Order: sequence, then structure tokens, then C-alpha cells
Amino acid sequence: MQKKVVVFSQIDQEIIQRLEQQFQVFQISPKLGDVNQQILEHTKDADAMIGAGRLLNASNLAHASQLKIISSVSVGYDNYDLAFLNQKNIWLSHTPHVLTETTADLAFTLLMSAARKVPVLDQWTKQGQWKRTVGPEQFGMDVFAKTIGIIGLGHIGAAIGRRARYGFNMNVLYHNRREKIELAESLSAQYCDLDDLLQRADFVVVAVDLNAESKALIGERELALMQSHAVLVNISRGSVIDEAALIDALSRGQIFAAGLDVYEQEPLQESPFFTLANVVTLPHVGSATAATRKRMAELAYQNLVDVLVHERAPRYVVNPKFE
Repeated sequence: MQKKVVVFSQIDQEIIQRLEQQFQVFQISPKLGDVNQQILEHTKDADAMIGAGRLLNASNLAHASQLKIISSVSVGYDNYDLAFLNQKNIWLSHTPHVLTETTADLAFTLLMSAARKVPVLDQWTKQGQWKRTVGPEQFGMDVFAKTIGIIGLGHIGAAIGRRARYGFNMNVLYHNRREKIELAESLSAQYCDLDDLLQRADFVVVAVDLNAESKALIGERELALMQSHAVLVNISRGSVIDEAALIDALSRGQIFAAGLDVYEQEPLQESPFFTLANVVTLPHVGSATAATRKRMAELAYQNLVDVLVHERAPRYVVNPKFE
């Protein structure tokens, strides 16, 4: 009997075709009704799940008695109830590394766009307001040779640091749970405590995992430490920043601007951010290039095959030891 795979989000069509050649495949779709009800029903006899962007927990996996792996097409895994998966001996795999450079590119896109007021000036030009030489209201701030503070010097943080140091001759500061001496030396980067970094950096980029320590890491107190000309960029998770405090700081001009790709609630339909000229809002597209998403789907497929076909642990596993 063929093993069953539930596809719980849109993924690369070629990967779906390959799955269909090997397994019985069911694709969750909002067009078919309540998504959580579909998950609850179709995981009763499922051996694996693959996808991203949905909350999976004890509620919608209550009947998943033979589920062996959830293969997430993502790096982050805060959408999954890890304690429940460990209890049920369900592997959770993810797709690190393949999106590092693409996400670092996006971080710098946000940084540059916010610093130079790109979205506002784009609309200003298209609306026919460019009638004379631009004045101070259209001025942005320099990036070259400024100071960047990177919160979270993992793979993506390091890639951002390389762009900053070698592309823009920036002074690199970083804060991390532990010092990374060898990596920091390659970037001429200086380790700082969080408060020191916030006070010194012209640009602050948040690139940490979401966990108990990092939730609301940047709030009213931390924003007050930043320089008035500073730009804050978040490519990690929305909950790392207290959005109400950030909206207040941007509204009052306490910091110059922000560039955001992630939010506390996604997708973001309405927000005070939309009324602010000094914030760039993107729809969680850090890894969203065709080539990178294809590589992520391929890696997720390989993780799934490791378990269902080769009967071994997936290559990139989040929970290597079940509780």
C-alpha cells in the first residue's frame, strides 16, 4: 500500500509531481473548505506532511496516529508545536542554508529602500510631484561607511555582515547569544551587548530565531536607545519586535525609518504601518525568488524521502532527539 503524503501549502509543482509518482498525495486547499478540518481529516492515515506557513499542533494533528515526518519548506519552525511532535515521535525537518544569500539580499534591499526613501519617492515621482529640484523632504541618509548592528550572527546574519563590510565598507557590530570570534574576525566585526549596539549603530538588522528569549526583544526601551537617524530592519519574525512600540517610535520620528518583511500577524491586511511614510513593508518575501524556493522545495522533498523511503532521520532535522 502506498504511503500517504499531505501537502499543506503551495510548493513547487515539479516536487508535487515527483511525490505523486511515489506516494498517495492529498493537497490541502482553502477552496475545499476549512483548512484545519482538512488537515484533521486527511492526517488520520497520513505518513508525512510537506509545506510551510500553517500552524500545526495538537488541535489539527489530533488524529495523526501514523505520521512520521513534517517536512517544512522553511528555515523557521515557530509554526509547529515542537513539544507535541516530540511526544508523538514525529520528525520535524526544515530547509536551512539554501536561502541564506537570498534573504541577506532582501535585508539589504529593505535597508537601502528605507535609508533612501525609495517607496515614497517612487510614488512621489509617479504622481507627477517632481516639478523642481528635490529638497530636504526627499533626502535620505548615506549607507556607505556607516555602522551596522546585526542582532543574530547566524548564517543569514553573517551574509548580511559580508555585504556590509565588503560591499559598503561599513563598520560591523554584532550581538549574539555567544561570541563568534573567528567569524567576527573575518568581518572585522565587534561583539557588543544589545544596548551598546543599539546606541551605536546607524542601521540595526534583526536576524534572530524566534524563541522565548527573543520574543519582544526590541521594545519601547530598546527603541529609545537607538539614534534618531537610525534605521531598523527586521527579517526574522514579527514577534521579535513590539509592533505597538515601533509604530509609536516611527510616528514620533524617534528613529528615522524601518524596513519590515515580517509581522506579528500574517498576512498583514490592515496596519498603522501602512499610514507611515517612514516604513517599508514587504509581504514576508525573504526567500521568495524562483530559484531559492525551488531549492527549498527540493531539500524538503529529500528530507521527506529520507524518512519514508530510506527509513532514516532527515538530513536537516529540528528535533534530533525525541523527549
